[in-house]
Amino acid sequence: MSRTIIPIGPYHPLQEEPEFFQLVVDGEKIVDAVANIGYNHRGIEKLSELKSFDQATFVVERICGICSNSHPLAYVQAVEDIIGADCVIPERALYIRTVTAEIERIHSHLLWLGLAGHFLGYNTVYMWAWKEREEILDILEELTGNRNNYAMNKIGGVRRDLNKDSFGGVIKRLNKLIEFMVMIKKAVLDDPVLHIRLKGVGILTQKDCIDYCALGPTSRASGIAKDVRKDEPYAAYDRISWNVITQNEGDVFAKVVVRILEIFESIDIIKQCLRKMPDGPIDAHIKDIPPGEGIGHIEAPRGECFHYVRSDGSNRPVRHKVRAPTFMNLPTYKQSLIGQTISDATIILAAIDPCYCCTERMTIIDANNKKKTFLSQEELIRLSQKKTEDIKNKMGIK
Repeated sequence: MSRTIIPIGPYHPLQEEPEFFQLVVDGEKIVDAVANIGYNHRGIEKLSELKSFDQATFVVERICGICSNSHPLAYVQAVEDIIGADCVIPERALYIRTVTAEIERIHSHLLWLGLAGHFLGYNTVYMWAWKEREEILDILEELTGNRNNYAMNKIGGVRRDLNKDSFGGVIKRLNKLIEFMVMIKKAVLDDPVLHIRLKGVGILTQKDCIDYCALGPTSRASGIAKDVRKDEPYAAYDRISWNVITQNEGDVFAKVVVRILEIFESIDIIKQCLRKMPDGPIDAHIKDIPPGEGIGHIEAPRGECFHYVRSDGSNRPVRHKVRAPTFMNLPTYKQSLIGQTISDATIILAAIDPCYCCTERMTIIDANNKKKTFLSQEELIRLSQKKTEDIKNKMGIK
């Protein structure tokens, strides 16, 4: 048997971010796959621990541009969990959080839909989806002041109110998006080429999802109706009516359908929130964070986004831990890839909608015994200083 290793990355047209995959192939068939992460680690958790509780909101907002509402929302909910019953979020703020989150979900799904079309050779879909995505970014700019990194969330509420005069225009734009999505839905469901190209490709069974703890559209495409918005409601999700979208096949086609149908649900959620949004304050004016620990988890576009925060009563977190959805979904790629052909690798990898900058961790491996080593900040500084001393000694510098 002749086997070949085909590298994808760390810099590759398929990937918007650096990541390194090695496909082991026998002819055209993939028989094994290995992922190497760590090319985009930025130490966000450590940076957060050096900032005040309020400043950390802006730091985690920059974990990912597409999820720049998801991470700060999960973070502030973790801090609010520490505060407990004394932190009562105003109703209007809860509705505003929901609106921002769902507009971001549409933005993310349209971005993915366009890229999926590009990977398949349907560049018209790519251009159409991204054209409509521009309209969504315009809505975000109109409501929040920013097309990206919206800076809306704060501990105890939101930073800025929404202008009621803009609601009519937002609903009009969303109705226009519905027309586009109806066309895309019909095009996908009726296209025989897409059926042949995507059905039965990259199947992830329900058992696989449970074994790998898959999240979001990746698991819902395999018939698992899990969604944090419904299972443990936050913001205003328990105040409005909406459905969890699932498909049962678990293949790439099912993942496409789930995301398309979720856009329709998000549009409906936003319209309900704008119509039902109560008047009132938008901020609980939290000043001090007591000692304790809290968790915040929300349903990001890719699945559950989880933040853990610990406080010692000072003005900044002493520990901040982030678990992004791709961290859980990425291991499923191996189960989905093996047995498929090389030509399907790109769309199977893309099907989980990976976000590597959200996911990255850095692991140090001893080259002699191949064992993982965990080094503290002090140890890393000591190694750096030792290297400087070694260089000086070699050069005869005292």
